[in-house]
Amino acid sequence: MRRVMVRYRVKPDQVEANEALVRDVYEELARVRPDGFRYGTFKLEDGVSFVHLATQQDGTQNPLAAVAAFQRFQENIGDRCDEPPVVLQLEEVGSYRLDGDA
Repeated sequence: MRRVMVRYRVKPDQVEANEALVRDVYEELARVRPDGFRYGTFKLEDGVSFVHLATQQDGTQNPLAAVAAFQRFQENIGDRCDEPPVVLQLEEVGSYRLDGDA
C-alpha cells in the first residue's frame, strides 16, 4: 500500500477558491469511484494550511491523474500558495482502522 501526505499553505484570500477546487475533486471522485484508492483533505486550525492524505493499493495507478477536477486544482496552485505543496511518502508504523477496515 502506498501512502502519501501533501501539505501546503494558501494565501488568506485564496482559501475559499482552494476549498471550492478541492470539493470539485471529491464530487468527481464520487462519480468515478476508483478502486483501491482513499483520499482525504483537511484544513488545519490556522485556516490557511491544508493536508491531503492518500492511500493507494499496490499495483494500481493513481486515479487523480485522470480526474479533470484534480487537473484544474493543480493548474494555478503556485499562485494560490504562500507555501508550495510538499509531497511526503508515509511509512506506516502502526494504525487502528485507519483505512476503513471494519
